[in-house]
Amino acid sequence: MVQKAKILLVDDRPENLLALEAILSALDQTLVRASSGEEALKALLTDDFAVILLDVQMPGMDGFETAAHIKRRERTRDIPIIFLTAINHGPHHTFRGYAAGAVDYISKPFDPWVLRAKVSVFVELYMKNCQLREQAALLRLQLEGNGKSAVGDPREPAGLLAELSARLAAVEEQAEALSKQLDDESADAAAVATAAHLERKLTGLRRALDALEPGTGSGAPTLPSQN
Repeated sequence: MVQKAKILLVDDRPENLLALEAILSALDQTLVRASSGEEALKALLTDDFAVILLDVQMPGMDGFETAAHIKRRERTRDIPIIFLTAINHGPHHTFRGYAAGAVDYISKPFDPWVLRAKVSVFVELYMKNCQLREQAALLRLQLEGNGKSAVGDPREPAGLLAELSARLAAVEEQAEALSKQLDDESADAAAVATAAHLERKLTGLRRALDALEPGTGSGAPTLPSQN
């Protein structure tokens, strides 16, 4: 089963962290606090996060510098970052946020419902990617077994393939529904692009799975990249 997604909340003010936790608690995910850019980077060394909510104005390492470090690391460069700021310095300041790698830039005070809705989209995309990696891992077990059942699985290969196909179909259906939801709500371009990337990976995995069906030819199919 896919575990709860982790959401990283970065702000030097405890009261702001409390407010974010109150807003996002309804999503029923794991909320991780960081009171500085340095603390956020330390958390990112060991845990995977669905999205990062990052305050811009922080003493020491500010949000822009923190984001730059996150985007330089291969492990974390693809994690969506939503910048939060209490100061509106105009278009130049906003452009700097997007240039630092943010997918969104929200000024305080923000609408709690809007923030929760934006975060939920990235959480859902993260969950679909986790499911996709699980299906790919099962498929790799099938390929490495040269047609045999997965290690410790007494079922016949045909039965395992049928189960993999059913699981993948469920993920495909959920991904399609999410894409339609994003289209209907005119969501952020970054969220739409992430959903499209997920659908491409699903298509590649489906082709690889179909290639294992009897009568489809010999040779091991190439699995889609999970990056």
